[in-house]
Amino acid sequence: MMQRKHILLAVIAIAVVLLLALVLRPSPIPVSATEVRSGYFAEYVEDEGRTRLRDTYTVSAPIGGYLRRVELEPGDTVAVGTAVFEMESMPAPALDARSREQAREAVAAARARLQAAEAELETRQTQFSLAETEFERSEQLHERNLISAEERDRRRAVRDSARTAERASRHAVEVARFELESARAVLEIADGERSPSDQPSLEVRAPVAGTVTRRHRCCEGPVAAGEPILELGNLDDLEVQVDLLSMDAVRVRPGMRVILERWGGGEDLEGEVRRVEPAGFMRVSALGVEEQRVPVLIRINSPRSAWSHLGEGYRVEGRFILWSDDDVLQVPTSTLFRDDDRWMVYVVKDGRAEMRSVEIGRRSGLWTQIRSGLEAGEVVITHPGDRVADGVRVAADLRSYRT
Repeated sequence: MMQRKHILLAVIAIAVVLLLALVLRPSPIPVSATEVRSGYFAEYVEDEGRTRLRDTYTVSAPIGGYLRRVELEPGDTVAVGTAVFEMESMPAPALDARSREQAREAVAAARARLQAAEAELETRQTQFSLAETEFERSEQLHERNLISAEERDRRRAVRDSARTAERASRHAVEVARFELESARAVLEIADGERSPSDQPSLEVRAPVAGTVTRRHRCCEGPVAAGEPILELGNLDDLEVQVDLLSMDAVRVRPGMRVILERWGGGEDLEGEVRRVEPAGFMRVSALGVEEQRVPVLIRINSPRSAWSHLGEGYRVEGRFILWSDDDVLQVPTSTLFRDDDRWMVYVVKDGRAEMRSVEIGRRSGLWTQIRSGLEAGEVVITHPGDRVADGVRVAADLRSYRT
């Protein structure tokens, strides 16, 4: 009886010990995890850019003058040779009090010169009439041999001289009349008066067929020679300029594929690098860091209908595909950590974390290529914390990550 009692007590003690061991056993550490996958992988660089026209045409005022209102607006299309704006001569300048008084005196002086010229003309006409009469009389006397031929020729010369003087006086009257009209125009035309509508104007025509992209001047007013009025361009020739960091630009080559994203449309656009500029420039970032940037020009290969609403100066993000393959073993970069000089990951195996060394390859955004150390389908821990160690029990929350 006592032996059975001792056995029962021993069993109870073992059960209590096992129960305490289960209660005091550490619970699995919750971790997020994902599967190692094999699929498409692309190494790329990306940055923000803007659209631009490869060829633009600035239509400027060819001469100084007065610009009439420009009716064209940005977005209007024009054909080659179409009049895009008109110019006319400048309005009459304003006169101050002294200039106006001088203009009045000039009119009075011109009127007096005209009167003097008319009086001189009357005198010359009278002299010519007398010389004509004397010559006719000398002709009659010469026919009757009452005067010599020499006398007749002298009177002819006097008549011709009087005719010439009368003609000169008539021209002097015309000159004086024109001077009077000129002086009167300075005084009588109101200050700032524009040319009549029937006066000829200068039409400036479009050098090419295209779309008005900018209108520098819309309202009428004085313009100087060479002042820009409109900008024209063909939106079918739109391209994208992305200013890459110089360390990224040296890896880009003409002909590389570019994916244009977040431009406002429903789908990404396809493009290719047309040119990498040979000279860079310095730009200060929003954080105040000086950066060396290089302009990279991108040709849009998608159909025009896919980006018909895209205009000049619009924001676009370009992703430059440096390298790609359809079958690459890869993991999220957040699964990797350094242990001395090796790259390591934690693999979830039989409910425990197993630290494993891996060899990495290319990196692309949030994903990294794995050359060796893992196989497709294995589960790795993402963002391993300081509680995770080799052999620790873990409760993995399996998640999928997009590229």
